[in-house]
Amino acid sequence: MRWWSVANFVSNAGTWMQLTVQNLLVLQITGSAATTGLSMSVQAAPALLISVFGGAAVDRWPRKLTAAVSQALLGTVAFVTAALVALDRLDVSTLMVLAAVTGVIATVDGPACSLLGNDLVPPEDVPSAIGVGALVHQAGRLTGAALAGVTVGFLGTAAAYAANGLSFLFVASVIPFLRPARGAVRAAVRGKRGRHAADGGMSVREGLAFFARRPRLLALAGVTGVSAVFGRNYQLTLAVLVTGPLAGGAGSFGTVSTVLAVGGIVGAVLGARLRRPSVRVVGALAAAGGLLQVVAGMSPSLAVLLVMVLPMAVVESVSDTAGTAVLQTDPPAHMRGRVLGVWGSIGTVWSLGGPPALGLLMELAGPRGALIVGGLVIAGAIGTGRLLHGRRTTAPVVVRTPDEDLPDRTALQAAA
Repeated sequence: MRWWSVANFVSNAGTWMQLTVQNLLVLQITGSAATTGLSMSVQAAPALLISVFGGAAVDRWPRKLTAAVSQALLGTVAFVTAALVALDRLDVSTLMVLAAVTGVIATVDGPACSLLGNDLVPPEDVPSAIGVGALVHQAGRLTGAALAGVTVGFLGTAAAYAANGLSFLFVASVIPFLRPARGAVRAAVRGKRGRHAADGGMSVREGLAFFARRPRLLALAGVTGVSAVFGRNYQLTLAVLVTGPLAGGAGSFGTVSTVLAVGGIVGAVLGARLRRPSVRVVGALAAAGGLLQVVAGMSPSLAVLLVMVLPMAVVESVSDTAGTAVLQTDPPAHMRGRVLGVWGSIGTVWSLGGPPALGLLMELAGPRGALIVGGLVIAGAIGTGRLLHGRRTTAPVVVRTPDEDLPDRTALQAAA
């Protein structure tokens, strides 16, 4: 698990460095912010369309081999991009194709690596392992964003892509030496491999059907969806709030972003200590985050905003960690890849549709109004869902039987 955490940190740092450099590269080539946004959408779009098939592949194929091959393929794409940049042969069309290929590979790589990490610890430690993964992700994000500017400034854009390629190869070289923990839960697909191979569509349909019939997963999807659309997009809402009503500049927003990142790391550490995460915990934390967002929207100064942003980021990070733990432990072992695939498609809908919806809300209500209204919607929707769930009751089944057939009616009632 220590080796896997180190490898994940290196890979996350490389990925965030490449994402940062990629946006700068598109701007440099085209000078268009719209094209930059399009490149991000092109990379995310495959998850919307084929993520369920990627999850099915993870359930069917050997997990270590799948993760190692997907990491090697992602490294190859990064090296190809680096070579094209170095030779000055990269145009927008080629960059879009490479972004789409990266998105396709990620539909398999994401669930494979997530579930592989869970195999390295005993079942009772899986929530903690997921928390460690969240911590590594946040630390890698901070490091990668910082390294992007340094690498481009001293070595050039091609070096950033090459460094990301090396990070993927490092992960691929570590995977063969990983050993599952004794008693770890792994996907039980040996007996079903032949049937799934003969009918891959059935495998996908089983994942969709399982998700649709699982109330806990549907509730988790609802909580996460409303939070993703009306909150979480702080790079948009807080940027406009800081540079607009609070009269700050880019440096002030950089400070806010740093506090958000620090809160995310603290939340990941706290989330790693959860032993029994549940949808109820996720909902309560998400609602609390929504209320903190309301207070942040009413901040009269940058100092007050910074005070509110830290607990807001902590609470939401713990909520995210708990939600991921529920998602990866609730389904049976042989269904987890497909469930993560379905979740990937749902999450892509939120990531693509959330910013435009939030942008429209900001046009109508301003940045303060968007934060306040969004936070109230999150807390109100979760609270309403909780009340409706509490009022739902199951009608008792009455069985009428002649009294003479029940010699000890009281005892039977007590047993029932």
